[in-house]
Amino acid sequence: MGAESSLRSRFERGLAAPICLTWELTYACNLACTHCLSSSGRRDPRELTTAEAKALIDEIAAMQIFYVNVGGGEPMIRRDFFELVEHAVNQHVGVKFSTNGTRIDRDAAKRLAGIDYLDIQISIDGVDALTSDRIRGAGSYDAARRAMDNLRDADFGQFKISVVMTKENVEQLDDFEVLAKSYGAELRLTRLRPSGRGVEVWNELHPTLEQNRGLYRWLLERPNVLTGDSFFHLSALGSPLEGLNLCGAGRVVCLIDPVGDVYACPFVIHDEFLAGNVRDAGFASVWTNSELFRSLREPGSAGACASCGSFDACRGGCMAAKFFTGLEMSDPDPECVFGHGEAALAAKRVLIRPISSADHSRKVPVTLSAR
Repeated sequence: MGAESSLRSRFERGLAAPICLTWELTYACNLACTHCLSSSGRRDPRELTTAEAKALIDEIAAMQIFYVNVGGGEPMIRRDFFELVEHAVNQHVGVKFSTNGTRIDRDAAKRLAGIDYLDIQISIDGVDALTSDRIRGAGSYDAARRAMDNLRDADFGQFKISVVMTKENVEQLDDFEVLAKSYGAELRLTRLRPSGRGVEVWNELHPTLEQNRGLYRWLLERPNVLTGDSFFHLSALGSPLEGLNLCGAGRVVCLIDPVGDVYACPFVIHDEFLAGNVRDAGFASVWTNSELFRSLREPGSAGACASCGSFDACRGGCMAAKFFTGLEMSDPDPECVFGHGEAALAAKRVLIRPISSADHSRKVPVTLSAR
């Protein structure tokens, strides 16, 4: 336990380069998911050009960042998507990209299967169309399943099925596990954050206290299920879940958005957590010299959680979840397993909550036609 504590302490002080770098290639998206953390839909005309994107990849390689999480929007909408992925791989930077699957037809699946150091996450939010489409849009579930079929038929290998946990689909955990096994895929579960458009639906969609406790027990029995440290706030219940179990914002993780802005983490696209822009002095300079990142790497106070014996386990929870529900950084996580976050929200009676600084949402609902 001592070694683990020492490692976590080192990570809290920040590293020379992030171990988890997320890069949203575009805000363009052909879906309009109600919980989209980046409020994507319309392309931003200021997004990095192909040449700028390649230069950023070269800098990432020079920093010895061995892989990058690529997302959006829908990253495959960019016409230079394959060009950028292949450039990254040629520079020995592995790519993990998240997609809604709508662009993975048979030809695309074959091309993807031919690229080394490539990991794919296909997003669904239910084991059936009824559940998933309520969040991701009509036709989106069937499109994602076609993508899975195409990857399987192209012998891509093991891909990931990525699910954002909601009040509805948390009851489908066993079925998600069966679905992943049927494809030989890995199951990846992530936490619903009140970020982006998620601010509007978080109260309605986030799991209940009892559901989160059930999720914790389910995950403890399945260390092979990936979470990306999404649920470290649940570790206050007892044994820690797999992972670092800390908020890595500005310490070991950060986000580069489509126009080159660098944020502390993928869930806080807001001016208060903007560290700089790669167009100004490069990504390495932002990571090393940002005043915001330096402050995040300073030892923090337990705040309202100081009297809780579980603070060392959950570290006060998720910064983004607090911020976008109107809580202070010193408050408990809004989904604190002991109910302290709910009490803090009730006491504050927040009427106006922060919203993301960038909103590229479409004004017209998106519906996918069957193919």
